[in-house]
Amino acid sequence: MDQFMKEAVAMARKSLNEGGIPIGSVLVKDDQIVAKGHNKRVQDNNQILHGEMDCLTNAGRMASFKNTVIYSTLMPCYMCAGTIVQFKIPKVIVGESKTFEGAREFMEAHGVEVIDLALEECVEMMQKFIEEKPALWNEDIGEE
Repeated sequence: MDQFMKEAVAMARKSLNEGGIPIGSVLVKDDQIVAKGHNKRVQDNNQILHGEMDCLTNAGRMASFKNTVIYSTLMPCYMCAGTIVQFKIPKVIVGESKTFEGAREFMEAHGVEVIDLALEECVEMMQKFIEEKPALWNEDIGEE
């Protein structure tokens, strides 16, 4: 696991420790971390503050996302994928998509390169969370 995914995992664990959903994200440009974020829907009572959205918010204004890579511990949902496509982030590296399929095909159909590392650490973290807090997980992904 590279340093950027390690940081995304650390952000996911931070969210979990705060009582939130364990999804972390890191935005990288020119091999440097530009911003980090994690799912803060619970902590900030904000429906759209998924890990990727928090990370991009923390990046602030950027004239261009050319040459950036966004890392996420989980395959982005359609909301986050739409933002990735909108700002033309060319590459997404995810920890896993086993527990949540997400919007991979949507991103790829819009020219985004998607790499799924299928990291057991990320799978285990999400599986445990989903088992322990199914109602919160379903709320996060818009299920009843």
